[in-house]
Amino acid sequence: MLRHDTDNFGGRVSGRRAGAAVLPASWHGWLGLVAGFAALVVVVLGVRYAGEGGPGRVDARIGAALDGVRPPWRSVALALDSLGEPVGSTALVVAAVTGCLLLRRPRAAVFTVAAVGLTVGAATLLKHLVGRTIHGENLSYPSGHTAFATALALVVAMLATGRQGRNGPAVGLGLAALAALVAGAAMGWAQVALGAHYPTDALAGWCTALAVVPATARLVDRTADRMADVSRRKHR
Repeated sequence: MLRHDTDNFGGRVSGRRAGAAVLPASWHGWLGLVAGFAALVVVVLGVRYAGEGGPGRVDARIGAALDGVRPPWRSVALALDSLGEPVGSTALVVAAVTGCLLLRRPRAAVFTVAAVGLTVGAATLLKHLVGRTIHGENLSYPSGHTAFATALALVVAMLATGRQGRNGPAVGLGLAALAALVAGAAMGWAQVALGAHYPTDALAGWCTALAVVPATARLVDRTADRMADVSRRKHR
């Protein structure tokens, strides 16, 4: 049903559906399963490597294959790594939020900031809870860079493919999954190749984003819908 109403954060909605969700209803079940499995992987690996200061068998094998990356691939790894640093990550988030606002999608802008922020926050908290270290006392589990890159790619893909998601989950979910996989794999490779993280740290960072982003989408949609309902009652 088309409504002339206020949108999620107070703006006018004219001739379109009010309160466009950032997470299409057809995605709820699928992303719920993905998020649950990803959270389980994070917990299992966290328990396995809690308090350790060295690589496991899988880490050692993969790390040996990627160790000592040379030019020009080292430059690529460093460039990817810089995107996860404060300056690079802030620039990427600002660019994404600006795009949302230019497209008049305030809910999407809030979702972008909340999803990326909560993912990075969860990764930081897990580092202190798990206590796994690399190169001395540097907390490594999970990889915050990988979590950030995966979260931002997944958020942008979800917002860009939302139309497909409403007509059927296959296309939109496939594109979102591909974006998360490519971004997570690229940043994870860079972190392992540069010796900043163990491979399982990168995997856990990827899974952290897969667990947090869908949950954040549901939270943002529910909060925005409630705000819209309150606004409608006030304008009656």
